[in-house]
Amino acid sequence: MKIPKLIKIKRTFDASHIEDIEKEVRLQILGCDINIEPNSRIAIAVGSRGVKNINRIVKATVDTIREIGGCPFIIPAMGSHGGATAEGQRQVLEGYGVTEKFIGAEILSSMQVVELPSGDLGHKLYMDKNAYEADGTIIINRVKVHTDFHGTTESGMLKMCVIGIGKHKMALEIHRYGVYGLKELIPKAARHVLNNSNIILGIGIVENEYDETVIIKAVKPEVMEQEEIKLLEYNRRHMPHLPVDELDVLVVDELGKEISGIGIDSNITGRIRIRDQQEPLTPNITNIVVMRLSEGSHGNALGMGLADFITRHFYEKIDFKTTYENVVTSTFTERGKMPIVAETDHQAIEYAIRACGPIDIEKVRIIRIKNTLKMDEMYVSESVLKQVMKMESIDIIGEMKYMLDDKGQLLSF
Repeated sequence: MKIPKLIKIKRTFDASHIEDIEKEVRLQILGCDINIEPNSRIAIAVGSRGVKNINRIVKATVDTIREIGGCPFIIPAMGSHGGATAEGQRQVLEGYGVTEKFIGAEILSSMQVVELPSGDLGHKLYMDKNAYEADGTIIINRVKVHTDFHGTTESGMLKMCVIGIGKHKMALEIHRYGVYGLKELIPKAARHVLNNSNIILGIGIVENEYDETVIIKAVKPEVMEQEEIKLLEYNRRHMPHLPVDELDVLVVDELGKEISGIGIDSNITGRIRIRDQQEPLTPNITNIVVMRLSEGSHGNALGMGLADFITRHFYEKIDFKTTYENVVTSTFTERGKMPIVAETDHQAIEYAIRACGPIDIEKVRIIRIKNTLKMDEMYVSESVLKQVMKMESIDIIGEMKYMLDDKGQLLSF
């Protein structure tokens, strides 16, 4: 089968973003007027998401806390990620440039936790032992629309207060309740943690449609929930999306944990794949093909179950132990199931088209994206082009061309 030609389109979004990351972090922290005694040990909790400028934000936080008089150190705050091991979580941070050499502070990675009083919550509460024993803890996380559910608060600082600094044990506690745990229990647990722990500050980050840092907001514990709600609403209004609601085939160049918590963002693909959770009405995509597992994912292929086809290259990069620990901890097992494995990129796309049923190959609706974070440029088939060419803020780049080389591999994006 000859795969149809595609053409690149470019979408224009609001490009406003923060240029001087370090200056903004410093101003935000100093503006909160936090009380840090000289030589106080301050834990800075950093997660496993691929947040833009995260190494610069963390370093600026370390520098500012040191300026105030504190002695900062870093802890990985990522639940079961990194294979639920101390070394694995350190490697995740280092993959984002959060290294001791760059940051200028020690990384204390441990899976040891201390149990906190849980009151009438109905489940246990845990906190990273190193953070618990510090004089204060600062939470850093991106605030973003969640891939599993939608609520007043979703993915952000509150989640970090619970599953992040609670490590693997806390992730198991919350995830065993499924979506109810994420949507209903995390906010309640976070309030309890904030009232009964040494957390002194949260730093919320919001990114624009270009995956650039647009907001950095430092907040004290007593207003963290209210401020996170505002940041989430901003993110919700500026979420990128596909330009059409109906597709035959979506080709995704790469899936990865640093791209989305589930590898490929369900808000883009329209697939949640959680038992008893209603699937979004749009976008409606018949088949999804994923070509590569990103290097930044460290073998964690959580989210592959949202695809219909992957390539042999993807398959050979999977670390099944790491993937399955993350999948089983989440309890959303559909997301870890193996798609059909194609030997080449060409075969993967061909399978996806054939599995659409009796459609005219010249009219097949295809979009190719790099990943679900990079949504400003994409390749579209002729049928899709006819739908989008009259839309505002869309430019056509180049001409229609074949996306595959003589060996059946996708040309560089």
